[in-house]
Amino acid sequence: MNPQLLSQLRQLRLSGMAEALPLRLEQARSAPLDCAEFLELIVGDELTRRADRLFARRLKQAGIAQVKELSDFDFTFNPKIPRARLVELATARFIASHQGVLLIGPPGIGKTHVAIAIAVGAIRAGYRAIVRSVFDLAQDFAEAEAAGERRALVQRLTQVDLLVLEDFGMKKLGPSAAEDLLEIFVRRHETTSSLITTNRPTQDWGQFLGDIPAATAILDRFLALADVIQMQGKSFRLHQRARRAAKENT
Repeated sequence: MNPQLLSQLRQLRLSGMAEALPLRLEQARSAPLDCAEFLELIVGDELTRRADRLFARRLKQAGIAQVKELSDFDFTFNPKIPRARLVELATARFIASHQGVLLIGPPGIGKTHVAIAIAVGAIRAGYRAIVRSVFDLAQDFAEAEAAGERRALVQRLTQVDLLVLEDFGMKKLGPSAAEDLLEIFVRRHETTSSLITTNRPTQDWGQFLGDIPAATAILDRFLALADVIQMQGKSFRLHQRARRAAKENT
C-alpha cells in the first residue's frame, strides 16, 4: 500500500476511497477485477460514505438522537392504527406536494415513534427536517427572545422542508408564541410540509395558545392541506411497564 496515495486521497476529501482501498485492492488481486470493475467499486464506496455522512449530519440538524423505523413499530398491539397510511407517509411523497400531517391520539400509543420514522424517511429522500417537542419549542422561543434571535429562529423553522412539532397542547407557550407560530404557518403554507402530534382536539388549540383568532388562522392553513390521522388504542408504554413489573415479580 502506498501511503502517499492514501494521503492524496484524503487531501482530495475522498476518505471513502481511502478507507476502502486496501480491501478493494485485495479483492482485485483475488477475483480478479478489471480496471473498470475496480473503479466502479471504489467510486461506489466513496458515494456510500458521503451518503452516510450526509444522512448523519441531517439527523443531527433535525434533532433526531435515535433513529426510529416503522418496521420496528408493533402494529399488532393496536391493530386499528392505519398502517398503510403511515407507511405511505414515510416515503415522504407528501412533502413534494407540500401537504401536512396531523396525528391525534392518546398518550403512549406511538405518535412520537411514527413522527420520527416519517422524519427519517424524509431525510432519506433528500429533504431537511426539524423535530421539536412543544417543550423544546417553548425553550427555543424563550432563548431566542432573550438573545435577540427570534427572527432567525422563525426563519429556520419556516424554511425547513418538514417541520415536526410533537406533543402540541401539552404545554402552554409564552405570550408571543401564538403570533410566532402563526407567522411560521403562514409562511410555510403551500410551500413546505408540517407534521403535528397531539392528544388535544383542535377546538382546544385556542385555549393552550392563549389566542383564539391566531389558533383559528393556524388551523385554517394547516388543515387545508393536512392528512388527519386518528391513532386509537391502548398505551404501549403502560403495557411495557406492566410486562416489566410482571417479570420482576416472577
